Amino acid sequence: MIPFLDLKRINEPYQAVIRNAIERVTESGWYILGQEVETFEQQFAAYCQTRHCIGVANGLDALTLVLKAWSFPASSEVIVASNAYIASVLSVTHAGLVPVFVEPDPQTYLLDPSRIEAAITSRTKAILPVHLYGRCCDMAPINTLAERYGLKVLEDAAQAHGATYPAGESGGDNRRAGNLGDAAGWSFYPSKNLGALGDAGAITTNDDALAEQIRTLRNYGSSQKYVNDYIGLNSRLDELQAAILSAKLPLLNQNNVRRRTIAERYLTGIQNPGVMLPPANQVAQDAWHLFVIRHPQRNDFRAYLDERGIGTDIHYPIPPHQQRAYSKYAHLSFPIAEQLHQEVVSLPLNPALMDNEVDYIIETINLMSDRANE
Repeated sequence: MIPFLDLKRINEPYQAVIRNAIERVTESGWYILGQEVETFEQQFAAYCQTRHCIGVANGLDALTLVLKAWSFPASSEVIVASNAYIASVLSVTHAGLVPVFVEPDPQTYLLDPSRIEAAITSRTKAILPVHLYGRCCDMAPINTLAERYGLKVLEDAAQAHGATYPAGESGGDNRRAGNLGDAAGWSFYPSKNLGALGDAGAITTNDDALAEQIRTLRNYGSSQKYVNDYIGLNSRLDELQAAILSAKLPLLNQNNVRRRTIAERYLTGIQNPGVMLPPANQVAQDAWHLFVIRHPQRNDFRAYLDERGIGTDIHYPIPPHQQRAYSKYAHLSFPIAEQLHQEVVSLPLNPALMDNEVDYIIETINLMSDRANE
């Protein structure tokens, strides 16, 4: 059996450094907002090429805290892709704001910049582009629109650790996800490219005032013990998870190279006309958190692979506007998102996947095509 994801196997190379990190924290006697968090914040800010990183409890809190810190009027609107994971939408409503859904590009699955302007109203205050599956949204036109209308841009970078955005005609180096808008929210959920051993998150930004405010908001709204300046949250990255993330960060680029190698093999090797592959034009820039294909008979396709020992997953089966939690939006129609959610399938892709397993997955998918043509 090739499982869709085996976290134990993925974390095996880190066992020694993880044990050292745990021992270091337990012996320190300091477990919340100490040196380990400060060290990781500095390291991850440097990695993302931003001035600030603020560790928080999880990715949802990261997005929510930024939206709260911006203090938009109640019921202001935030534009988000109609096929986003529900956490992106939850952050908007938790901040007392209104999500405005915009359809994705059916080829990239990402927020379609050409559709954004039509959704902007006098109540729009921000755009929330989601770097879904590890590919950066097309940020240049998004930032141009934001500047034109005076909007904030909050990247949902929860799946984009190490992804880069092309420098474009201006030249220079590609820019990393997390440094492409006014702020970015990160998740270090265990399955992420940079995963903790529990919930963890962070915010990156170049805005000094925003960073200082979020450091206060994450700690009950307090910058001085028992003195509260804001109605804050208890959302702090703990010392143990910070130490583990610091131990794993040095291998993130190496692991992403392995992910890209596997993705390229899928892109060139899968020759099944029933399978729609993701775009192959930015293999070296995508983080390939997930390798998501589309198949019009998804259930049959997954059953075929499962019978042959290949695990798959669906990211995601239900679009946000069709979730019971957001039944107030159930009357809306987003045909692109709805079709994507009916067809997407995630194949195994992680640094621990072996070459012979990749071979078997490709051969099995292609064999299905051969049998269909018999």
